[in-house]
Amino acid sequence: MKSLLKHLLRKRLTADRRSRRRLHSGSHSHPHPLVSIFSRLCLDGPFTAALALLPDIAAAGVRADPVSLCRLIKLCVRHGTVGDGRAIHRHVSLCAHGGGGATHGSLFVSNSLVSMYAKFGMLDDALELFGGMPQRNVVSWTTVVAALANAPGRKKEALRFLVEMRRDGVAANSYTFSSVLGACGTPGVLAAMHADIIKVGLDSDVFVRSSLIDAYMKLGDLDSGRGVFDEMVTCDLVVWNSIIAGFAQSGDGVGAMELFMRMKESGFLANQGTLTSVLRACTGMVMLEVGRQVHAHVLKYDRDLILHNALLDMYCKCGCLLDADALFSRMHDRDVISWSTMISGLAQNGRSVEALKVFDLMKAEGPTPNNITMVGVLFACSHAGLVEDGWHYFRSMDKLFGIQPEREHCNCMVDLLGRAGKLDEAMKFIGEMKFEPDSVIWRTLLGACRMHKNATLASYAATEILKLEPEDQGARILLSNIYADLRQWSNAEKSWKTMRDQGVKKEPGRSWIELGKLVHVFIAGELSHPCSDRIVQELNRLIRRAKDLGYVPQTEFVLQDLGTEQKEDLLKYHSEKLAIAFGTMNSMEGKPVRIMKNLRICGDCHAFAKLVSKTEGKAIIIRDPVRFHHFQHGVCSCGDYW
Repeated sequence: MKSLLKHLLRKRLTADRRSRRRLHSGSHSHPHPLVSIFSRLCLDGPFTAALALLPDIAAAGVRADPVSLCRLIKLCVRHGTVGDGRAIHRHVSLCAHGGGGATHGSLFVSNSLVSMYAKFGMLDDALELFGGMPQRNVVSWTTVVAALANAPGRKKEALRFLVEMRRDGVAANSYTFSSVLGACGTPGVLAAMHADIIKVGLDSDVFVRSSLIDAYMKLGDLDSGRGVFDEMVTCDLVVWNSIIAGFAQSGDGVGAMELFMRMKESGFLANQGTLTSVLRACTGMVMLEVGRQVHAHVLKYDRDLILHNALLDMYCKCGCLLDADALFSRMHDRDVISWSTMISGLAQNGRSVEALKVFDLMKAEGPTPNNITMVGVLFACSHAGLVEDGWHYFRSMDKLFGIQPEREHCNCMVDLLGRAGKLDEAMKFIGEMKFEPDSVIWRTLLGACRMHKNATLASYAATEILKLEPEDQGARILLSNIYADLRQWSNAEKSWKTMRDQGVKKEPGRSWIELGKLVHVFIAGELSHPCSDRIVQELNRLIRRAKDLGYVPQTEFVLQDLGTEQKEDLLKYHSEKLAIAFGTMNSMEGKPVRIMKNLRICGDCHAFAKLVSKTEGKAIIIRDPVRFHHFQHGVCSCGDYW
């Protein structure tokens, strides 16, 4: 590096001798050779060579121009370290205080330094520099406001600085508002900010509008976000992407799909951002057919890894492993997310052994597994009853991959032991964890207690949950279900009375199914669907055929103290049975019936679905909140272990 600098200096000194004479005689029409070389290095690099010239420039008593210094600061953010940034800051401060000229302490350079510290995540340094600036403009204020708005736990400071900015007589611009809107943590604050934007006439700015939509969506105010969108005279792709992403992230998959269709009808071509959001919506609502149509748009982005990972996740979570496997095999690049998605997808679809084989392949030819990968691996073990394998992977995480077990991994181990009926071992594991168990761990144990009908331990787990989250009623509901399972009606009634007194209502079972780009929802015990009469006829037919193969309604899954006939009626109209009947009525030859469910499938519906898949020669896929059940030829992919 030193030889390069000497060569450049020698060349420049020879060429500019006449210019140097004029400089010494008081003429400043040409820059000092060091400054010229510095400017060139700041423009073309390398960064280290430009940085190395700073001491020589200071020693020569000359000054670099602000544009070059700002370029050097940008290079530092891109290629340098915090130490390099501090060295540049020291140089600027030294020259400013040592008579090197006002240029070094200019607003232009100071703003760049504030931005540099913010990008390095050194907000306190940025604020200290900002506080000492003799002059500030909209760029100075906006840089600080944006940095605080994006920093965890500092959003209120961002709003406070915005107020101080106004008091300082500096008007916020579109970028200021776009940056600070995400810091509005309540609907009231956001509404006030929205009003200010309208007052200054920036509500028509496309980026401000887009940020407004994002902010409303993050607060769950879909109507206001949609209102901002609908008020626009013209929309561009940025705004379309914001509104679609907002609906997708909030879980309103149907709204996201409607907007996507409107966008296409308006003549806009979807880009990677649009397609990623739409795929997220398809994943959440298990809308496989729409997802396949989106896949056609993805083909032109054949090397976009983020988009292909979203597509892979959609196929896995829609229970279509053939397409997922084909996509995974064709991907030009696979990162740790790709591998982890495939491992988790196989595990959730009842193919745990294959998931572990993919993990072995990943270790041999893929990237280093991360903590998310190991959650998928442990999930595969827990849902296949592979206790010894689970212990092996859990104990080897740190040794093989440097991954310290986190809460998610410990939860998988509690689930693994609990499902296998090793409840005492699960309690011992919880007691030996390096951190205090949270409500998620206790809920997992509570679920295992219900599976293995251990009311004593269930009561303890439920108590621990309510200590941590007194408002959580799910634990009370699950505990009452356990008492009902065991026919301990007096204990169950006590739990139900407590919940009634508190106004708690059990969430009804819901199932939904996609048909012709529409989603049909069924609620347990309700016959409100327009085709209810035909659905009941079809359900009666399916029940008769299932009974021919030995189906007997398992009334023990009715958690109420009722007569046998009443219990059978309640079982008959479970939401998944209604969805199955609707699916068999409308399914196409060779296509499976795909159903999404909000609660864990009950044992009676599980047995019924197995028999229907055999009598109808039809594959049935049911996804509950945790996993998939693939029913075919009278068998379920879970192996009746769920």
